[in-house]
Order: sequence, then structure tokens, then C-alpha cells
Amino acid sequence: MGMFKGSYKKAAAAGLAALVLTGLMAGCGMSSGGDKKAGGAAGQKVELKLAYQLPSDHHLSKSIEKFAKEVNERSKGSIDVKVYPAGQLYNDQNMNDALMSGGLDIGMNSTARWSMVVPAMKVLDLPFVLTSYQAVDNALDGDLGKALSEQLEKKGVRPLIWADYGYVQFTDKVRPLEKPEDFQGLKMRSYSEISADVLKALGASPTTMSSSEVYMGIKNGTIDGQSSGQTAILSRKIYEVSKYMTVANSSYVEYLVAINANSWKKLSPDQQKIITDVSKEIQNEIREETKAEDQECIKELEEKGMQVYVVPQDQIHLWQEATAPVVAAFEQEQGAEGKQLVEDCLKASQAAQK
Repeated sequence: MGMFKGSYKKAAAAGLAALVLTGLMAGCGMSSGGDKKAGGAAGQKVELKLAYQLPSDHHLSKSIEKFAKEVNERSKGSIDVKVYPAGQLYNDQNMNDALMSGGLDIGMNSTARWSMVVPAMKVLDLPFVLTSYQAVDNALDGDLGKALSEQLEKKGVRPLIWADYGYVQFTDKVRPLEKPEDFQGLKMRSYSEISADVLKALGASPTTMSSSEVYMGIKNGTIDGQSSGQTAILSRKIYEVSKYMTVANSSYVEYLVAINANSWKKLSPDQQKIITDVSKEIQNEIREETKAEDQECIKELEEKGMQVYVVPQDQIHLWQEATAPVVAAFEQEQGAEGKQLVEDCLKASQAAQK
């Protein structure tokens, strides 16, 4: 009994000492370590790693750099966003895994890459469902954006910015592509599975080829034309080997800036508000900038000798009908949810015409 009695006295003394120490630490504003991870909640400095793989001089890269700078300045040092550009930390292939696992706090990657994780994101690659810039804005600010955000949040990430890259257009060196049947028999470079399906539906033979090979592929006759964004057509000097360009606004290329869910939770409400506010401002700036750049590209391409044909709005339905099997395949793959996503896009397009 004496042994147990002695042990009890020692335990009681140790417990009393622990209570006294805890009280002293609390009085001094100290923590035993349990709140350390909450960082921002306690007003402490939070460091966030941000990565993207686009070249540093790309307009989206400049926008994301501005995002980081604004967040750092407005938080008065309570948030330190460290930027790793041009694939220094992660490339487009491994970035999403890092973001979902928490190895990266914030990342910018294409929605095409995200569609490998969230198949519903393929809706943004579908042909002729978002037929104008305003339609894209309407969709991403409305039901479509909400539905895709919910899917992403299930994967442990929170969308911050839908970063517009611009519309995909067609170019070729054989003939003007003014209606779907004009694609018949052409060999065209595709950039994704859905873009290949679109070209097949239009009657062309799609060929997978890296962007760096397109110029020589057209010049040497390996392919007759290609589909890509307008800024890429200009920067890769496709106008030197392709005479014709068709502005059909077939699909819209989007990038996503997202934050890891746990990284978001460790921020204080004030810090979250700063990031939300800056994200909204940068998103609006990107939208305006992308529209302006696309229009400027068309002008420059015409000046460099390309014949540019813009599909009239009242003829879009012909292109929609020709590529309807691609949309139907997506709806079949995604079921009722896929049909609803397509409906959200079409509603946004209709609203934009009013």
C-alpha cells in the first residue's frame, strides 16, 4: 500500500505543477503548440507556396504574379505568397496531385488537366456550348461554376480564379473553312481527346502533335491545319504556313487558380477575405484582357496576310448540329449530371444573346 500511496502523491504533485504551468503560459499569451497550425487564426504570418507552369511572360503568368503581390501587400505581411513560376516547382502533369495532397498551397493549371481528376470539367472543352465571352462569364459566375466548384471541393481544393485563356479557332492552308462540310478530308492537328472528336465530327482526320511540331507539320504537308487559341496562332507564326483562319469560337480554354482546402482553413477570416477580394479583381481583369488580346490577335493576323472568316451568329446552329455527337457522348458518359452541365452552358449562351 505504501508504494501505491507514494506513487499517488507524486502523480498529484505532477498534475498540480502542470496546471500551474498551463496557467502561467496562458497568462503570458503562450500556447503549448496545439494552435500553431492555425497560423492565421491567431494572427500569425502564413506562408503560401504558389506554382504555375506557363512562361513568365504569358499574360496569365503576369496576372498571377500580380495576385501574389496584391495579397502580400494588402495583408500587411500576415500572408506571404511565394511564387514558383514556369514549372520550377511543379509542372502541369504533377501540379494537381501536389495541390490535392497539400504539397502545394496554390496552383494554376488548365481545366483540361483538371478534367483528368474531375471528368465533369470536360464540359468546358465541348464544342459550341459556350458561344460568346459573355456566355462564358455567365456560366462560370452561375450554375456551371457552382457545380464545378463543388466537384473540386470534394477533391480537397477550393477554386479562387477562373482564368480565361481564350477561344479555340481553326486554321488551314487548303481552303476557307466557312461551313462544317469544308473540313471533309483535311488532316488537322488536335490538342486533346475532345478536340480530336470535334474534328472527326466535322469530317477531318485528326492527328496528335505537340505544339512545337505544328509549324513544320503544316509546312511539310504532314497536316493541312490545326486548332488552337488565337494568341498561340500568332506567337507560333502559324500565319506563315496557313492562309485561312475561321473564328468559330468552338470551345473555350480555361485555367484554374485553386487553393488547397487545408491551406484555406488555416487562414483567418480577414486573410480569407483579402484573398477572395483580390481573386475577384484579378479574375475580372483577366477576362477583359483576354477579350482584348483575342481581338487584337485577329487584327494582327489579318495584317500579316491571313484570310479571317468569322462565323455569323445565325449559322452557329449548323456547327452545333455537326458536332452534336461529341456533346451526346459527354452526356452519356456523365449521365444526368453531364446533361445538366450542358444545359447550364446553353442557358448561359442564350442569356448572353439577349
